[in-house]
Amino acid sequence: MPGTQGPLNAFLDLRQMPVANAELGPLAGLRLAVKDIYDVAGYRTGCGNPQKYEEAHAASRTAEAVQAILDAGARFVGKTQTDELAFSLFGQNAHFPYPVNPAAPERVTGGSSSGSAAAVAGGLANIATGSDTGGSIRAPASFCGLIGLRTTHGRISLDGAMKLASSFDTFGWFADDIETYETVGKLLLGRDPHQHPINRPLSIRWLDAFVMGPAEAAQYARMKALAASVI
Repeated sequence: MPGTQGPLNAFLDLRQMPVANAELGPLAGLRLAVKDIYDVAGYRTGCGNPQKYEEAHAASRTAEAVQAILDAGARFVGKTQTDELAFSLFGQNAHFPYPVNPAAPERVTGGSSSGSAAAVAGGLANIATGSDTGGSIRAPASFCGLIGLRTTHGRISLDGAMKLASSFDTFGWFADDIETYETVGKLLLGRDPHQHPINRPLSIRWLDAFVMGPAEAAQYARMKALAASVI
């Protein structure tokens, strides 16, 4: 099982293999780090577990969602460590030095997409892939001061990814600015096939009874005005 490299312990210390990417595209010139639950052609996928790494063969193809990012011009810079078998929210894997949280070095990064969060928060990558089954994008994003969301289940392919809980697993990513985050989202999500226009009136009047105090009333009025502008 490889160790980690770099001051943040974000990346696995692996022999670098050539990974093709498009020269042009919306993500051209940006650095991509990949959580080690996703296949990258030429690399073993260890999922943070020594036995799994030793038994694995080098992947013959790259995970579908990762390949889409490469095809948009991003450049692969390494695989990142993960909590063992992606089964934790703390970012602590007993087989590796813990990744450093650049936003708060004395605190954990959160997991299980720990190395990916550390890489982006520390400026070592512009984009890093992760996953979210029970919070593994949302927790590290919160802990490291990044943007992170759980995508709708099934919207982004998990072909070439380790399965933890298939009925909950989702693909996710971190980025070093909101514009890049949005670009990756548009690339991977496209148009929502289940999006429908609102065909019935919406009402939040029943919330009126729960408003307490002038400060809350002011914020509630602001919320209603904002809702009215978009409905």
